[in-house]
Amino acid sequence: MSERAREVDVRLSRQVARVMDDAVTVPGTRVGLGLDALIGLVPGIGDALGSALSGVIVRDAIRARVPMTVLARMGLNLVLDALLGLVPGIGDLLDVAHRANRKNLRLLLREVEREPLREPPSTAYVAGAVALMLVPLLAGVAAAVLGIWLVWRLVT
Repeated sequence: MSERAREVDVRLSRQVARVMDDAVTVPGTRVGLGLDALIGLVPGIGDALGSALSGVIVRDAIRARVPMTVLARMGLNLVLDALLGLVPGIGDLLDVAHRANRKNLRLLLREVEREPLREPPSTAYVAGAVALMLVPLLAGVAAAVLGIWLVWRLVT
């Protein structure tokens, strides 16, 4: 384990990834299901809540000062996760296959192991990181609004 890996605490990120993507294993398979798939069944609100919980891993990546390109990939994984949740039924199955939290945890761990701890973050890094935290959250909120609107249209 590198010196940097000892300095960066990713325990919460590991727990979030496990709970969100692999909390239980489907009997007779190696497929894991997590809270992300379960809360994704709630139209609209589930996607927003899932995006907010998934932001913990991105937050830890920002604290570890991973490169902006890696943060962008993490944000893209979360946006894709929110967009998949918009498709009723099939989107939830695709969400289980996508496993954005597990992918983001792998990206975080790889960077923590590979790169030495960098100097304090620049203003540009902080601004970019905040933007990358907000984009997936806003995508989740947009998915929530759209999901609620679609359910309302079906009911009325």
